Amino acid sequence: MSAGSAGQTTQGALRHVLGHLLTPLLMCVGMGLAYLGAFHAPQPHDLRVDIVGSGPQAQVLAQTLQDKGDGALDVRTVPDRATATAHLRDRASFGAYIPGGGAAAGPELLVASGSSDTSAMAVEKVFTKVAATHGEPLKVTDVAPVASGDPTGQGIFFLLVALSIGSYASVAVIGGAGAVLPMRIRALLAAGMSLVVSLIGTVFAGPLFHLVDQGLGGVWALSWLYSAGILLIGVGLHTFLKRWTTLGVMVLFVMLNFTSSGGIYRPELQPGFFGSLHAFWNGAGFVEGVRGHVYFAGDALGRNVLVLSLWFLAGVLLTVLAGTTEARRTRAAEHTPEKTIEKGAEKGAERDVEHGSERDAEEEMEEAVGV
Repeated sequence: MSAGSAGQTTQGALRHVLGHLLTPLLMCVGMGLAYLGAFHAPQPHDLRVDIVGSGPQAQVLAQTLQDKGDGALDVRTVPDRATATAHLRDRASFGAYIPGGGAAAGPELLVASGSSDTSAMAVEKVFTKVAATHGEPLKVTDVAPVASGDPTGQGIFFLLVALSIGSYASVAVIGGAGAVLPMRIRALLAAGMSLVVSLIGTVFAGPLFHLVDQGLGGVWALSWLYSAGILLIGVGLHTFLKRWTTLGVMVLFVMLNFTSSGGIYRPELQPGFFGSLHAFWNGAGFVEGVRGHVYFAGDALGRNVLVLSLWFLAGVLLTVLAGTTEARRTRAAEHTPEKTIEKGAEKGAERDVEHGSERDAEEEMEEAVGV
């Protein structure tokens, strides 16, 4: 090989590597913007809390906290403890303060850590100061505690992470190595992998780490629906995005998904952008669905199942569209006149394409595994 040919080969390889390095750089920027934007400075805004009581003292305390909070709290009064507890169990509020009634009955704060441990901690911080101004210790009662195997209340979020990684990493394998397979086969592989991933997640949640102590069947069903949606969307996107699919699913199911899921901080402690995504993103549907199913007797479970079902339906439709597009491309290629190509050259070209496709598939899977 001449020096000129070697130089051209080196330059081509360098351009190829630099092109692939663009993906991790974009991921670095995206992850920094998403995670730091969502988590770097959690501050409450419109965090709903109740003051128990109907007299002037309760009204004055509620108004004082509302004014001093400057938008951090949404303070309302409720007539009795039962109403406050019902609001917590419906996840309509995140804390209820019962003012002290003298030495015999000091102030008490009701929270529901199953809804969000970080929100409960934020509320406790506020009312510990309120009780301290009256020189009284604060009693904290948790009306919906988390499972013993999940003391921080964040185990469901990390279950979400495991399910997501298993799902979007499978997309690279099915879309890359399986690109030569018909779309119906790839769709079946996606459905099968979602079943396996969800079963692994269920083992993590139940017998292995005891993240939940009841409702394990429902956790599996939500896990499967969540995983299947990611896999079908990813497999469908691969037809259109090719090697950029990894970046695409990272944006959808990591950068925007983890940060808006409410698994670490609920929307009331995050910037408004991530709070708005929480209303309809699939990670939030999974986290809030599991919380409602396990800790709150199915509260809002139907809504969260609907969110996950719509993402699953989007995956089905995208897969059908991808299959139709590939079939159209195949028909167009078959009608392209190539009569003048010699047999030997044609076979050599086919081998080159085959080797190139294999190389692209391997690079794509390596990128996904590296991420």
